[in-house]
Amino acid sequence: MTRDEILQQLGDRFSRDITSVYEKSAKRVYFEIPAAALVPMAQFIFKDLRARFNIASAVDGREQMEILYHFTAEEADLVLSLRITLPKEKLEVDSLTPVFTAAHWIEREIHELFGIHFKGHPKLERLLLPEDWPEGVHPLRKDYKEWDPGAIRDRGV
Repeated sequence: MTRDEILQQLGDRFSRDITSVYEKSAKRVYFEIPAAALVPMAQFIFKDLRARFNIASAVDGREQMEILYHFTAEEADLVLSLRITLPKEKLEVDSLTPVFTAAHWIEREIHELFGIHFKGHPKLERLLLPEDWPEGVHPLRKDYKEWDPGAIRDRGV
């Protein structure tokens, strides 16, 4: 399937869900979508278009959190990224683990480091932080404050 065919199929099938499209280059396209459209669109990209899930990344934008889900359609040499935003008051989105197991660990990491809850995830438990790390303290959030007065941490700030 070609790049144009992929983009056409996504546009045709999800025209009501796609709020914006940004074609960064011939090989990279971003789709901004509401969180409610994430699972059906990711499932279509993964199962029907046979694109490989690469990774997800999160960013704290102060007023909202952003998650980018990156897929590669290798046949077309194209990276497709789904961008969702979540209000700080309600940091939750449906998990993609029922669609593909590759989302399992990255959702745990984002949950732990940013405090985003993935509804339907089978095992949202600690992955990276030590056991004595306090609940509700998320080190990659912009409002993070050091909780251990004896800690020496270089946050690169």
